[in-house]
Amino acid sequence: MNESHVWLERFSARDFRNFEKLDLELPQAGLAIIGENGQGKTNLLEGIYYLQVLRSVRGARDQDLVRFGAAGFHIAGKAESGSAREVGIGFQLSGRKKKVVVDGSVAARLSEVFGSIPAVMFSPRDIQLVAGGPSERRRYLDLVLALTSRGYLAALQSYRAALARRNAALREVARSGDDSAAAVWEPALAEHGALLVRERAAWVAARGPDFARLSESIGEEGESRITYHSAIAREADAAAALASALERQRRHDIRRGVTHSGPHRDDLLLTLRGRDLRVFGSAGQQRTAAIALRMIEGATLREARSHAPILLLDDPFAELDQRRSERILGLLQEDGMGQTVLVVPRASDIPGELLALNRLRIHAGVLEGAS
Repeated sequence: MNESHVWLERFSARDFRNFEKLDLELPQAGLAIIGENGQGKTNLLEGIYYLQVLRSVRGARDQDLVRFGAAGFHIAGKAESGSAREVGIGFQLSGRKKKVVVDGSVAARLSEVFGSIPAVMFSPRDIQLVAGGPSERRRYLDLVLALTSRGYLAALQSYRAALARRNAALREVARSGDDSAAAVWEPALAEHGALLVRERAAWVAARGPDFARLSESIGEEGESRITYHSAIAREADAAAALASALERQRRHDIRRGVTHSGPHRDDLLLTLRGRDLRVFGSAGQQRTAAIALRMIEGATLREARSHAPILLLDDPFAELDQRRSERILGLLQEDGMGQTVLVVPRASDIPGELLALNRLRIHAGVLEGAS
């Protein structure tokens, strides 16, 4: 195989979404899956992506991924990227238990497995990265950086744990009047939050030129920019600045029962010709920006792992004109397009650049050969 690409050789699913039993061998180049809406195309991509992030890309709870009437689900994949990696994930409704096995051994912590089979998923729903609220863009930032930096992942987990405990303490302080229970979590929030802010700011600064270049190459006229908005990103001592803000806001936070300062309140600002794309961008401009973000995500994974991630394409060109679709595929190929799994409703929706992919049809969660 080409060792510069991740190759998912096998994927299996039991009682996952609408798959009762699925065993799939994938060619090194990938596959094109053809099927009507509601037959399981996106479920297949979701299952493959689950092997990387250990949760649903669509935000569903694990219990909601279990096929109706089943006791749990199991998915597994074997990937090759110079060395083989096998990941198996089982979830039981009884007790809501999840077990992850990597290369034959049970993982003690999910963080050990996070990112084991790198993949990037392109979908029409990605427009929410631009048109949606700040939480969509924070989730994007956190995912990209957690997948490529163990330090960021550890800091993110610690920050979220301290934030949950401070918020719980704030609600208790409202009844007791003693704010020390909330204050005790502020040093941890300041320490870990400062690391998150620094790494986010550095990533955005490094990737800003790529965002502008990709947007222009896809077809946008005018300067595209990506900016990280944070109250403490420009402070010389971000930890001290955040600690001061938490102390200053504490009484206000107690009244509201939530923490108002920190990286969980930050945002990415995406602009075209100086105008906020979320507010003023057309649907086409927002979609272009979202695709550029996904391409940058893929480039970040590739640089961190030295292998091109699997590309999961969920009918991503459905609402784009042919010219933009061709430019996007051209850019992906220039960057070293890896194994590709494309799902579309009709064979005629397969772009010319991907016509060589082997084809399968899907109906009611069952895959069949296709010409």
